[in-house]
Amino acid sequence: MVPSVRQGRQGVVFRVHVVTRATKNEVAGVHGQALKIRLQAPPADGAANAALVEFVARLLDVPLRQVEILSGHTARDKTLSVMNVGKEAVERKLEEILQR
Repeated sequence: MVPSVRQGRQGVVFRVHVVTRATKNEVAGVHGQALKIRLQAPPADGAANAALVEFVARLLDVPLRQVEILSGHTARDKTLSVMNVGKEAVERKLEEILQR
């Protein structure tokens, strides 16, 4: 099951559920309607947020500047925006990753 991805004005918006202090950075499946991501970074001083942006940019093969946390900066559940990409392309990429 692919998490819910919405088309926005300039890109896509989707939710993530972040687990910090993991043994490695990875996509760990789906948590409700959100993509579950495990990160090695601790949740202090914005380290996990920075790691999340970098991980998602690498995952979707887009520049860092195109990934933005819209809400949930201090929570596990966050809403991300990825600019200049299409909904279908992101859904296809996430489906590939989740099937591994």
